[in-house]
Amino acid sequence: MRIFYYLSTCQTCKRIIKDLDLNDSIQRIDIKKTPINKDQLNYLYKIEGSYENLINKRAKLFKTPGLRNKALEENDYKKLLLEHYTFLKRPVLAYDNNLFIGNSSKVIIKMKKFLSEQ
Repeated sequence: MRIFYYLSTCQTCKRIIKDLDLNDSIQRIDIKKTPINKDQLNYLYKIEGSYENLINKRAKLFKTPGLRNKALEENDYKKLLLEHYTFLKRPVLAYDNNLFIGNSSKVIIKMKKFLSEQ
C-alpha cells in the first residue's frame, strides 16, 4: 500500500506535497473528502503499533476540556481517528511497510530521503 494522507485545506500539507514531488505510484487521499476507514487505519496501526502516535493532539477537537484531560487508551484513540478526520496527524505517508507521520522537519527530511531511494 502506498498512500499519502493529507488535508487539502492545510497550507503545510500543500507545501510538503510540492516539496516531496510525489509520483503516480503513491495514491493521495484528502482525509476531509475521504476519511480514513477501518482497513486503512488497521494497516497504519500494524506498521506503527500505536493509535496514539497517529493522533493530532494539536487539533481543536482534541483540546476540548473533556477529552484532553481524560486518560485515553488505544481503543479510544482508534475510535477518535474513525470519528473525525481532524484527529489524524498529517500528513501521513504509508509506503509498503514504511510509515512517516507528521510535518516536523525531521520527518519530512526522512520522507524525502526515503522517496529519493525508491
